[in-house]
Amino acid sequence: MDQFRDFPVTLTSPATNAMEAIPSDLDPLELVTRALYVGQTGNISVEMQSGQIVDFQNVQGGSILAIRTLKVRATGTTATGIIAMW
Repeated sequence: MDQFRDFPVTLTSPATNAMEAIPSDLDPLELVTRALYVGQTGNISVEMQSGQIVDFQNVQGGSILAIRTLKVRATGTTATGIIAMW
């Protein structure tokens, strides 16, 4: 039973879907994310929903980045175990 099924889904709601985010300089993610989970510490380079390229340095394993991103870029990304959530 889902006690919250009738509540509206907003950007502050918990994510309801997730999949592995495989870094690629060419291929976008399946959907724009609500957040990224980082499994292992490292750097993450992303293309934001706006098209802006942003490099996050030394993101700690176990962190959640609340960002709307189109792509996790291979160039500049050293973190592993990245999960896209929406």
